[in-house]
Amino acid sequence: MYNIILDTSFVLTCIKFKIDIFREIERISNFNYEISIIDRSIGEFKRKKDGKLAVDLLMKKNVKVINASEDKIVDDLIVNLANNDKNVVVATQDIGLRSRLTENKIITIKQKSHLILI
Repeated sequence: MYNIILDTSFVLTCIKFKIDIFREIERISNFNYEISIIDRSIGEFKRKKDGKLAVDLLMKKNVKVINASEDKIVDDLIVNLANNDKNVVVATQDIGLRSRLTENKIITIKQKSHLILI
């Protein structure tokens, strides 16, 4: 089972471009998965445009919340989880974060309309 971790900016960008995250993930994933988000991302949403919409959507879809025990920024927490588990897929638009992921699959937005798995 793979764990797909959603990055804050990824969720907000999908909302901005009206991309159905969950339908698109199902379309591109030919493996069993669960979708998760880091608890600190929930806090980040509160300071962003469309943040309340993002939180409501994630809770409605029963996205698993990963409680971070470390006091680090969200990107560092994602990198730690991903680099220690090859079954983690990271959904992000952040080029800096993508470059820090060593051998993990990445989901990203293509042409402002759909998701791709790289």
